[in-house]
Amino acid sequence: MEESLIQLFEQVGPFAIWLSLISNILISILGLLPSVFITAANVLFFGYMNGLLISILGEALGSIISFILYRKWLNKWKNKKRLQHPQLKQLEKTEGMNAFWLILCFRLLPFIPSGGVTLGSALSKVSLRTFTIASTLGKIPSLIIEASALYGLMFFETKWKIIISILLIVILFWKTKKKTECS
Repeated sequence: MEESLIQLFEQVGPFAIWLSLISNILISILGLLPSVFITAANVLFFGYMNGLLISILGEALGSIISFILYRKWLNKWKNKKRLQHPQLKQLEKTEGMNAFWLILCFRLLPFIPSGGVTLGSALSKVSLRTFTIASTLGKIPSLIIEASALYGLMFFETKWKIIISILLIVILFWKTKKKTECS
């Protein structure tokens, strides 16, 4: 996927940054797809530091625009659907500095979906300003780790990539088998 995006970046030339930002915004609005392929394309095309900065800006803009749209759409419905995730339910009732810290922590946790955090925030009483600051600050560490891992993988020798891939497949197989035995 990132290869296709890199080809698009090459075709649009000086508008590549805008294409990256728009891609991040669209991924955020959809709330279902991971943005890791955009980060990968950014790091490969723009270099580590510029790619990381563009990714941070894109993710921040995507979250902010998604928050605004989600809140606008949700306010049109009188019977708002409540979130099922227990931690995100907590976010619904939170405001002020408590909401700030909750959003920041949720953004730092890789297993809580970004779209869920944005949706939960849109359902809550948190202000746009608080959401923007907490969400952006929370995304920075995970994007640094993501970009660094992707950048590091680019320089791994092929044999190490194969070994890591095999290990990941074995771990996935083992976890799946263990989970089915417990059921």
